[in-house]
Amino acid sequence: MTESVSDGLLSASEARQAAIHTWFAAFRPGMTVALSTHINADGDGCGSETALARLLAQRGIDCRIVNPTPWPSMFDFLLGADVQEMSALGAAGLRDIDALVVLDINDVRRLGQLADTVRSLTVPVLVVDHHIAGDEPVGTTAVADTRACATGELVYDIAVTLGLEITPAIAQSLYAAILTDTGSFRFSNTSPRAHAIAARLLAAGVNPEEMYRRIYAQVSVGRLQLLREALGSLHAEPELGLAYISVAADAMERFQVTSEELDGIVEHPRSISGTRMALFFRDLGHDRVKVSFRSTGDVDVQQFARRYGGGGHAKASGAMLTGSLDAVRDRVVADARAYLLGE
Repeated sequence: MTESVSDGLLSASEARQAAIHTWFAAFRPGMTVALSTHINADGDGCGSETALARLLAQRGIDCRIVNPTPWPSMFDFLLGADVQEMSALGAAGLRDIDALVVLDINDVRRLGQLADTVRSLTVPVLVVDHHIAGDEPVGTTAVADTRACATGELVYDIAVTLGLEITPAIAQSLYAAILTDTGSFRFSNTSPRAHAIAARLLAAGVNPEEMYRRIYAQVSVGRLQLLREALGSLHAEPELGLAYISVAADAMERFQVTSEELDGIVEHPRSISGTRMALFFRDLGHDRVKVSFRSTGDVDVQQFARRYGGGGHAKASGAMLTGSLDAVRDRVVADARAYLLGE
């Protein structure tokens, strides 16, 4: 890659830069700003939050992270004494703030227990996101672009556009965001720009082997035992390119695992040769079932998930449904068969 090509890939579009300047106009030194992301925060959400908290601190803005569900322990290494993580306070963490920034979602319902409080806020609510806007967008001022490989890419652009320093800690957070949301640079959202930014972050001090170890190579025995049981539920319909697995409501307690350890399980049915759509049903108990949708080729699972009030990306989406595991699975599998047949 020549220097000119690299420079071109690292430069945000004029439209994105303009959106960043409009977005940043809402901030002033001395403000207290809360940062939040979706329920069951992932690497993109956590990485984007910790990076943005440190970036805004360079402009004299005090940030606190307040998520609707507990901070995942696998991303504890992204935190530090300079980042306030206050998710345990719940909605109380949103009191006495001057603004809220919601990252990696643009539908208020995905804020879970914080949704009603956010709806009632009178302070500015700003968004940084790379998803298609949901039925109830969170805020009106956004840095949003579905072409971004991850929300972390947009936070990187915020840093560069505003002339902020990408410290080693910020680089680590941004790398975690991009690494996880591109599936370790395997998914179709892996763009030339994603690799160029990753190279810039490596130059800023990221150790890729250490990042792999922290994110992917610290699996508990319980996680593997749960995976074994989940794979025992595997059903595949090769004539349609459909595959799905399930996890029972008591599995996490039996195997002593956390919700974050379920990350990536849906990739196993998706990896079956010829699979066009993969489904993962997680029974949460109390007649609630979380469904993860994954696809390959031209199958749009974001469109499919929207019929259940869910959403996400064309090849990776999710939804929460009401009913027993068996009832939800029967309904969604039947709908998936018809969807794959074009009915």
